[in-house]
Amino acid sequence: MTHPGTLVLIMAAAVLAPLLVHATGRRIRIPLVIFEIGLGILVGPDVLGWAHPDDVVDTLADLGLSMLIFLAGYEIDFAAVRGDTLRRSMWSWLVSLAAGIALALAISGGDVFEAFVIGTALTSTALGTVLPMLRDSGEQRGRFGAVMSAFGAVGEFGPVVAVALLLSGRRPAESAALLAAFGAITAAAVFWALRPRPPWFARLTELTLHSSGQFAVRFVMLLLACMLGLAEAFGLDVLLGAFAAGVLTRLVLHRAAPASSEVVLGKVEAMGFGFLVPLFYVVTGIEFDLAALLHDPGALLLVPGFLLLVLLVRGVPVYALAPRDLGRTDRVALALFASTCLPLVVAITTIGVDQELLGTDQAASLVGAAMISVLVLPLTAMRLRSGAGARGTGRRAHPPHDGEKGGAKDSEAW
Repeated sequence: MTHPGTLVLIMAAAVLAPLLVHATGRRIRIPLVIFEIGLGILVGPDVLGWAHPDDVVDTLADLGLSMLIFLAGYEIDFAAVRGDTLRRSMWSWLVSLAAGIALALAISGGDVFEAFVIGTALTSTALGTVLPMLRDSGEQRGRFGAVMSAFGAVGEFGPVVAVALLLSGRRPAESAALLAAFGAITAAAVFWALRPRPPWFARLTELTLHSSGQFAVRFVMLLLACMLGLAEAFGLDVLLGAFAAGVLTRLVLHRAAPASSEVVLGKVEAMGFGFLVPLFYVVTGIEFDLAALLHDPGALLLVPGFLLLVLLVRGVPVYALAPRDLGRTDRVALALFASTCLPLVVAITTIGVDQELLGTDQAASLVGAAMISVLVLPLTAMRLRSGAGARGTGRRAHPPHDGEKGGAKDSEAW
């Protein structure tokens, strides 16, 4: 059983974090996640030594990570990211993965599995961290927001697939077969989600929306549990199931109960961002190996080195392959946003440490670089966009590319 004091400290840190964001907001905009992780480090074993997570807290933190990836999957509007934009985002990630593994091979001295861990971590994008910033600034529904959603979705989904293939402990052919089977079942679920729902679904959703029944919220949690269980049954990373569940939930709600979908999502977000997600970030700070980082000068020097590698491996391909209708400033901002990483870096390095493929010092360096990326890169990107007079406009500079003809949704966005 968990010590009640630890959970109280975690939730106190979760409450204090937005207060600190508000207090410092007039001087500098610091992402909420930085305070959550920082407070976790403060109360953790390496500083004050007040909080010591156990199995219960770790389980809740895992649920928080799953909820974060689920919400990132829900945010993806495939009508906006199809066609040329999606192809460019996929190619940019594949180039990033090849470059990341190649550079990691040099860093690891030829250790293939260590290179897989480091190289994959360098290619991730913290879509769940970036999209709320764009949404708060009013840019998520514009052209830039749509492009960022595409590049971020691939940067979120690609590393999860790579982990399933490269770090599952099985032969690549076996992992690919299991992944294909999972994909086939998910595709069948998408086909089911696209079918018209019976009228009673929307009626029951509306009737229980503000009652103790909460049918739609319970249905969403069932979808999430089913996809997490399916991924677990196939021996794949549960984050793959969480992302797929978010995509399915969006399809179901928008077709079955469009009038209530935003309210239902608000309730799910309240559960996620109000409890599970901040708990994950605070626990990440508590479990951060600060001692390994501070007592090893080499590990400390790796932090800026890994940050530079993230910008090279992830940012440069994104800048080079960004849609041509984006101006230079927007391409730089897109590269910075796409290079922002943390949740999957934590997850991938945890897998690497658990499988004894990565040392705790290297894991701490990678997570430290990812924390700096969350602190520095989105703020720099937002200032670039604001300085160019782009905030809140989101207009296209040129007509849409192939596969992006612009339906009703597009005309509203632009």
